[in-house]
Amino acid sequence: MKKYQVVLLGCLIFAASCQTEKTDMENPTPPVAKKIPEKLVKHEDVRVDDYYWMNKREDSAVISHLEAENAYYAKMTEHTKDFQKDLFEEMKARVKEDDTSVPYKQNGYWYITKYETGKEYPIYSRKKESLDAAEEILFDCNELAKGHEFFNMSSFSISPDNKLAAFSIDTVSRRKYTLQVKNLETGEVLPDKIDNTAGNSVWADDNKTLFYSKQDDVTLRSDKIFRHHLGELEDTLIFNETDETFGTAVYKSKSKKYIIIVSYSTMTMEFQTLRADNPDGEFKIFHPRTRGLEYSISHYGNDFYVLTNKDGATNFKLMKVSEGNTLANQWKEFIPHREDVLLEGIDIFKEYYVLTERKNGLNELKIVRWDGADSYYLPFDSETYTTYVSTNPDFDTEVLRYSYNSMTTPSSIIDFNMRTKEKEVKKEQEVLGGNFDKTNYVERRIWADARDGTKVPMSIVHHKETKIDASTPILQYAYGSYGSTVDPYFSTVRLSLLDRGFVYALAHVRGGQYLGRPWYEDGKLLKKKNTFTDFIDCSKHLIGNNYTSADHLYAMGGSAGGLLMGAIVNMAPELYNGIVAAVPFVDVVTTMLDDSIPLTTGEFDEWGNPDEKEYYTYMKSYSPYDNVEPKDYPNMLVTTGLHDSQVQYFEPAKWVAKLRELKTDNHLLLFDINMDAGHGGASGRFEALKEVAREYAFLLDLEGKVL
Repeated sequence: MKKYQVVLLGCLIFAASCQTEKTDMENPTPPVAKKIPEKLVKHEDVRVDDYYWMNKREDSAVISHLEAENAYYAKMTEHTKDFQKDLFEEMKARVKEDDTSVPYKQNGYWYITKYETGKEYPIYSRKKESLDAAEEILFDCNELAKGHEFFNMSSFSISPDNKLAAFSIDTVSRRKYTLQVKNLETGEVLPDKIDNTAGNSVWADDNKTLFYSKQDDVTLRSDKIFRHHLGELEDTLIFNETDETFGTAVYKSKSKKYIIIVSYSTMTMEFQTLRADNPDGEFKIFHPRTRGLEYSISHYGNDFYVLTNKDGATNFKLMKVSEGNTLANQWKEFIPHREDVLLEGIDIFKEYYVLTERKNGLNELKIVRWDGADSYYLPFDSETYTTYVSTNPDFDTEVLRYSYNSMTTPSSIIDFNMRTKEKEVKKEQEVLGGNFDKTNYVERRIWADARDGTKVPMSIVHHKETKIDASTPILQYAYGSYGSTVDPYFSTVRLSLLDRGFVYALAHVRGGQYLGRPWYEDGKLLKKKNTFTDFIDCSKHLIGNNYTSADHLYAMGGSAGGLLMGAIVNMAPELYNGIVAAVPFVDVVTTMLDDSIPLTTGEFDEWGNPDEKEYYTYMKSYSPYDNVEPKDYPNMLVTTGLHDSQVQYFEPAKWVAKLRELKTDNHLLLFDINMDAGHGGASGRFEALKEVAREYAFLLDLEGKVL
């Protein structure tokens, strides 16, 4: 973020060049963006976009306008600056700064991630064979990040002989990663350097061949797989994904026997396999892509296990096929489809396999011996918990590592012996900075009636001393897209709201997969509005049952959840006192018509293709930017990053400009732009907390709780 003086200078420049109203610093007037009408015609329908000009990131007028918005935001929130700092310090104080991960073993080494006091980024290290062995520092990301406003190490991959590490770094926040190789014996970074990769890579068994994915320069779609031999200047293109609705990636099977290329879209998958000991060989299609056929593969012994929706298995089933002929007509049912259970995944070990399932919204882990001698579920009692299989790279082990937490229970890493059924809590998240006691908080699940009669669950948490009535502030959150399920999870930063009397309500709206795959299908494409009406009906349930009132109800969502925020403020603005829309996807029609924007072509299965009139008309009917009207809107805080590659900065910029033009109220409308970051915001662990502190300060200020 630029210093205030620079931002103010930008504001003054914009006032001259873009006819923005002058800002009286005692009584600031919000920036008024110039209007340059742009006619957008599709299906004989004409839309006039007055702020289309904002999509030129390098244009000085655009930068000046964004800086003017930042200057206005700074002035309007000046009275909360000290409170923001206090919130930040409070959140930071709960974080164990010198934290260390639970080590995991892979190929003879124990791998460890640690943080040191006062430092933003992780340090990756390992120890050979024993945890008592000398520590070997692989990467100190704090050193690598020096001189960069943004830093992200996507991943690193260790060669089979443990001597080399391929690693990927992004210093721009555009998800364009530079792939390099480090000699772990000498510390030397090899001259091999590959730009514009997707960030992932995998080694063949010869310790000198890497496979990696690369992106289209414009759209950032991962569309090519290359083979790189160390020391060679020219890489070989192995696969080019020419279908613009698909992306591609490469990885190695847990058995280490195969290099696997996956082509993926929302509704269709395709895999190719190659023996890892034959890196110069040709990949073999596992089964050709078939529209609507989703599948994923796991290798064990001489067989593949296929998780798929084949033959109408909406909630997925597990099938088995031998290595020799993997076409779908050879797949044999292993675990049948169940109407009431979503089969989410399988983890394979030498003696056991572990199924990840979801029933009635709750995670379940089922452990089964391959020989059929034993089969059981891990027991969980809470109704708002989250559990998942953690890092288990070791194939030949009887220990399952999994994670557990709930909205009141900090996250734990647990090692469970699948044979003896004994468990060991390896680590429970420490909550510092006070006298945290999970018994001081209450969690439960409630169900709201949607307008079509569907029951929509919400996971709720609050301090036990918080009085629940019409004056209780509630922050309602949801995402609701891509079948992505936001499970009820523990958050240390959320305590800053709960301890100040807020209730946090996580709405499991359609569009996610909380209640199985049909829950997702009912919240996408031509049923997308169910996501929005579910959220609104959850809000009405909270108000109607005296949990809160419209004067004290707040909503938050980011990215596709920001689309949700934009939709609900158009559809039911009277229900909310304040909205936080983070990196919001709000100009749906224009973006989905522009296949030069990253991610667009791969999104057709989620939102529809607006080249088809039916989808165009439906999108336009809910697109937040297209449906801004002259009426009262709630108090709003909108955030974005200038370098966001997933939701372009100009979507919220245009939306805010149009809201400023048309809204008829005097409520706050603040726009905070991180001029250095992208979709995920700030990259450091503490810098990210500052962004949360700004959002929470906005909400608490509206509740009169800023001291």
